[in-house]
This record gives sequence, C-alpha cells and structure tokens, in this order.
Amino acid sequence: MTGGHQIVLGDNLEVVRALEDGCANLIYVDPPVNTGERQERRRIRTVRDEEGGDRTGFQGKRYRTIDLGTSGWSDVFDDYLAWLAPRLEEARRLLAPDGAFFLHLDPREAHYAKVLLDGVFGRDRFMNEIVWAYDYGARSKTRWPAKHDTILWYVRDPKRYVFRYDEMDRIPYMAPGLVGKEKAARGKTPTDVWWHTIVSPNGKEKTGYATQKPLGVLERIVKVHSNPGDLVLDFFAGSGTTGEAAAKHGRRFLLVDENPEAIRVMAKRLAPYRPTFVGCETLGLEGSSATQPPE
Repeated sequence: MTGGHQIVLGDNLEVVRALEDGCANLIYVDPPVNTGERQERRRIRTVRDEEGGDRTGFQGKRYRTIDLGTSGWSDVFDDYLAWLAPRLEEARRLLAPDGAFFLHLDPREAHYAKVLLDGVFGRDRFMNEIVWAYDYGARSKTRWPAKHDTILWYVRDPKRYVFRYDEMDRIPYMAPGLVGKEKAARGKTPTDVWWHTIVSPNGKEKTGYATQKPLGVLERIVKVHSNPGDLVLDFFAGSGTTGEAAAKHGRRFLLVDENPEAIRVMAKRLAPYRPTFVGCETLGLEGSSATQPPE
C-alpha cells in the first residue's frame, strides 16, 4: 500500500498475506472474543416526548424510545487459538523494525493469547498488559461484574520502538491534594490501567456497530506508538475507530473487514478522510470517495 487511506472488504488472512514485509508501523486488532454463542445487540435512539414517553431523564424530562433494530454476529470458534495464530504470525511479519502490535481481548481468552504471542513474537518482545477499565452496564449478583478488557502490547524490537512520551494525554490525580497545585493542574500520565467509559449509547460517537470501541482509547495508542505519516493497520476493523484515530492525528490507515455492514459504517464515518475502497464493488463503493456512501 502506498499513499493515503484504504478500506478493504475481504478475508483478513488473505488480505494481510498479500501485504509487504514491514509495511505497518502500528497494528491494532480487536478480534472476536470466542464467547461460544451468537451475539446480538439492540440499537435504540431516544427523542423528547412529554406526552407518550416511556422513560424519564434529567430534571424529569420524558423521552420516547425508538427501536433501530438488532444487529448480530457469530462468536463461535472450535479452536480459537488455531484460528488466531496465523493472523498473529502475519502481524509480526508486517511490522516495521520499530513497530508495535496491540491485541485487544476480554479476560476469557487474553491469557491464552498471551502465551501464543510469546511464541510468535518472543517473550522479550512483550512490553505491557494494559487493562482498559470501565464502569457501565449490568451488575452480576453471582460474581464480581466483569468491567475490563485486556490489551497486550508487543514490539518487533525491544531496543528500538516508538514511544512518544510527550504525546500522552494527562489525566487527573485521584488525590490532588497530595501533590500540590502545580502538579494537580498539569495532571499525571496514565499507567497500565486505563479508565475510560465505553461508547455512550446516545452519544455522537456512536455508529450503531455492535463492537465499537471508544475513540479515546485508540487515540492514546496511535499518538504514543506511531509517528505522523506512519501506516496504522487494523485487520478486524469493525466500526473504523482505529482509522479515525489514525487520520485525526496525521497517520495513514489500512482497515480490513469481511463484514459488509462494517464497511458501510466505516465508509460513512471516514468519508471526510477520502479513503480508497478495495473489493467493495457490490456495495457501490470503489476507488476514492469523499461523499456519503449509499445506504
């Protein structure tokens, strides 16, 4: 790939196998997590309705719920690691000499994937286990509610990798009175535990895609672990959050997904960045576009 941004519809293993060695400076992937079940998510929108509203919001205002339908996807793999392994091997091949790789999973598979990644990259290439913690959703009454994901960071070369410390976003101190006014005003750099809310169901960021991740999490990864002009690759691209984070901060993106719904969401979301589409003829998308795609 040369030039600007690209969105590809196709089997990600076939696509990445056709890419050149060392072409990607940063790779982030958020694959299915192998729950063993079909996953479904209801999409809703709320509008003000003082007469017929079915829910009450801030200051007692009434809202009516509009059902936008249910989206679903299969999340069943007989041998999850055997399915994942060749994709991780390709990721290592595609990394530039100073490149970084991030694998985003929930706790069900993260520990098995860690062992697999140690074999693919080498244990000395492991840099961090990042915990993305959030506090939203249902509360279990039979166990501690699961409210975090795991992001594993590996590098191609532990002596040569991009880490732009000054690009970190600052966060508030939990006890600002202990550090003084100057430090409290500046904030602190994050640790390996990232507190960040999920995408708000009614927020502007929401695309309606079931597995969408927050832009803020991806922006932190992109800003710190790549340089302006670098190529950022995501071959489980979903809603295109990685692409938006990359483009906003002057990086190029290459996004791959086999789900036509994902391509439509990305095309609409990323239209301002004029991506090129590959393999998308059946969706009415091919070549470069700066306009809204067909519904």
